[in-house]
Amino acid sequence: MIYKPKQLILTAGPKIGKNDVKYVVDAVKNGWNFHHSDYIYKFEVAFAKYVGVKYALNMPHGTSALHIALVLMGVGPGDEVIVPDFTYVTCANVVAQLGAKPVLVDVDRETWSIDVAHVEKYISKRTKVIMPVDLYGNVADLDGIKKIAKKHKLYILEDACEGLGSTLHGKQAGSTSDAAAFSFQGAKLIALGEGGMFTTNRKDWIERARSLVDNGISFKRQFWHNEIGYMYAMSNIQAALGLARLEEIRDLITRKRKIFGWYKERLGDIKGLQMNPERKGMMSSFWMSSVVLDDNFGITRDEVRKKMKTQMIDTRPFFFPISEFGFYGTTPVTPVSYHLSRNGMNLPSGVMLKEKTVDYVARTLRKILGV
Repeated sequence: MIYKPKQLILTAGPKIGKNDVKYVVDAVKNGWNFHHSDYIYKFEVAFAKYVGVKYALNMPHGTSALHIALVLMGVGPGDEVIVPDFTYVTCANVVAQLGAKPVLVDVDRETWSIDVAHVEKYISKRTKVIMPVDLYGNVADLDGIKKIAKKHKLYILEDACEGLGSTLHGKQAGSTSDAAAFSFQGAKLIALGEGGMFTTNRKDWIERARSLVDNGISFKRQFWHNEIGYMYAMSNIQAALGLARLEEIRDLITRKRKIFGWYKERLGDIKGLQMNPERKGMMSSFWMSSVVLDDNFGITRDEVRKKMKTQMIDTRPFFFPISEFGFYGTTPVTPVSYHLSRNGMNLPSGVMLKEKTVDYVARTLRKILGV
């Protein structure tokens, strides 16, 4: 019997784990007064251990984690930060919100992040940070970025919001940069509805960060504030859910990789169809199983998405190039960013997808493409 969905197949969806409800209920019942931060601390310690860093700090979202990292790196008015043109706009916005300038650089077709071949020509005396992004479960070319950063004495802030669980040379995404940001938004690998994590190996940074996220509070004098800070708190209840889902992250990654494998078996032979790259030395979490169309199919990505929707299949377009919004000056020459943006889409990738559902999605896509 040929499978047909009874409702829309969504691009994301969580797995309800064995301790999700248990930990959350415990936080609701007992997480008060002297226990108001129990799960917050447990989640931070467990997360730092998993990623392979010394310190982790819960945040309300990945954006705030990026913001705090830039503050700690001393980014301010007149400074510049190298940002990939093809990524979510928040990467540039957090730079601009500090009075600095995001310098947009084209991305590489294999990493979908900053193309190291183009970076150096954008570095100036005002450059302070390079911000590689681990997009859709991929990992940026950190080897090349580190060489450039060392040469020019720049910080590396890794946006690992979509890279959690992916590895490069056996090391977790976000573990080898000066600092990293992770996201727990509702579609992410660890889905809390919203939330994030800042990580680093620098003790001075984590100590200041813990103060900054609580309005610059002093830890020596009650209700005294050392500097202007921010209110970037994660609730104990959120952290309880985060801890429960972190405990099952290996299963989540296994499921994501299996889903991508099913797609690869059914779509990998299509000429002109690029799927998530997994280059040598990298292991992807395949957070989002994705495809990029060449221009030879006689149908646009948006037309494909509309036809998929009529067959009860939801998809998600790739991000627009940040330069296209016009917020940050004139449009740079970033042809790869524009190609990926115009032709890429995320397929249904929820961790609970079954093979028959993936098979239906793949057969539908092949039919629409005429292959």
